[in-house]
Amino acid sequence: MTKNYFVLDHPVWNALTSAHQTMARANGLAIRYPNAVSPLAALREPTPQAFADLHALVGSGEIVGLVTAEPLEVPDDWKVLLARPIDQMICTATPIFSPIRLMRLTDEDVPEMLALTAVTEPGPFLAGTIQMGHYFGVRSNTGRLVAMAGQRMELGEFIEISAVCTHPEFRGNGYAQSLVGSLCAQILSEGKTPILHVKTENAAKTLYEKIGFNVRRAVQFTVLTPQ
Repeated sequence: MTKNYFVLDHPVWNALTSAHQTMARANGLAIRYPNAVSPLAALREPTPQAFADLHALVGSGEIVGLVTAEPLEVPDDWKVLLARPIDQMICTATPIFSPIRLMRLTDEDVPEMLALTAVTEPGPFLAGTIQMGHYFGVRSNTGRLVAMAGQRMELGEFIEISAVCTHPEFRGNGYAQSLVGSLCAQILSEGKTPILHVKTENAAKTLYEKIGFNVRRAVQFTVLTPQ
């Protein structure tokens, strides 16, 4: 069966109107995740009315991120904090990785997950982000959480891998490759396709290509806050 790759051009909207619709906070032409779960939001179409609808969903001083196929023309009542292209990658082949013992992370692990992502900065990870999908981690011999990765957006046939990070003291052990490879294998076994988003200049992109990912296209990532 041919996959509908076009849904990936509008990933946040398509996730929040399908697999993650129970988490959606919607207003007219705008939609977003709860602010404790993720800053990701989307517009049905990037019109002035859609931006106005989004404005009503975003509190003063709050930040939201939009992933779109093309750059946005943002109205004056928003401040653009970041606007840049990122690479959207997909994995359709059997992933290449060395299996290691992974642990399923739960709500009890969230404080450690927050501490790890604060040090490594893999992208937004909040107290409620774990609600978006399954997360797995690697612990040291002393029980310390030293690496993690998990599922973020799910849209139809596609599941996004995100929050891939390893504590600086434990890099070079292949943890990221094992985590991402294991998640890919799990997603593919369900008949779905793994995707991820990465900065073009990020050294991790080479690792993802080694695992089996290829760049599908560049998408635009825009971070906004109301003025």
